[in-house]
Amino acid sequence: MSDSEDVHAISEGTLDHYRQRAEAFREGTRDHDVSQNIDALLRHIEGAPPFRILDLGCGPGRDLRTFTQLGHLAVGLDGAEPFVAMARQSGCEVWHQDLLQLQLPSQRFDGIFANAVLFHVPSQELPRVLTQLWAALKPGGVLFCSNPRGDNQEGWSGERYGVWYDWPTWRAHVIAAGFAELEHFYRPAGLPRERQPWLASVWRRP
Repeated sequence: MSDSEDVHAISEGTLDHYRQRAEAFREGTRDHDVSQNIDALLRHIEGAPPFRILDLGCGPGRDLRTFTQLGHLAVGLDGAEPFVAMARQSGCEVWHQDLLQLQLPSQRFDGIFANAVLFHVPSQELPRVLTQLWAALKPGGVLFCSNPRGDNQEGWSGERYGVWYDWPTWRAHVIAAGFAELEHFYRPAGLPRERQPWLASVWRRP
């Protein structure tokens, strides 16, 4: 199997997991509070709202609704067809695209919200994907990322592929793609570090 076939199999296997569990995923994540993450993205965007936001890996569309209620112009993107259908019920435009085959418009967005999604990108593909996100942001635009953290383990966790980065490795990847660091924090807030499995970070396209 070639590298490209390997990567395709990784992507399809992970997407199949979500396709088969779309309704359960929607119910299980409906009430997750990611307001800290949304606030982190929006407070760093410069200029006057409404902002154009890309919700990358939007899933069933929970956060599209939030961005819309806040008055912004949100577009969703997901690779799992059931999620695309669910997310379109928000009234937002939703694109059906695989993370590894992105076709994004140039300099379109003020912000990209990548919540719990980029860790599914194999590490060999991450530099290319980050470069594509950089190009889709307007100059000065902001990228928010949140990923489960670890010690740079990579591979299958059940039926999903993931990479569990530590902060120095993740930071090096994003800076190499041309982004400037704004802040990072661990989630959920207010807990000891060992009980904060999520690493969030915010970046600007200079």
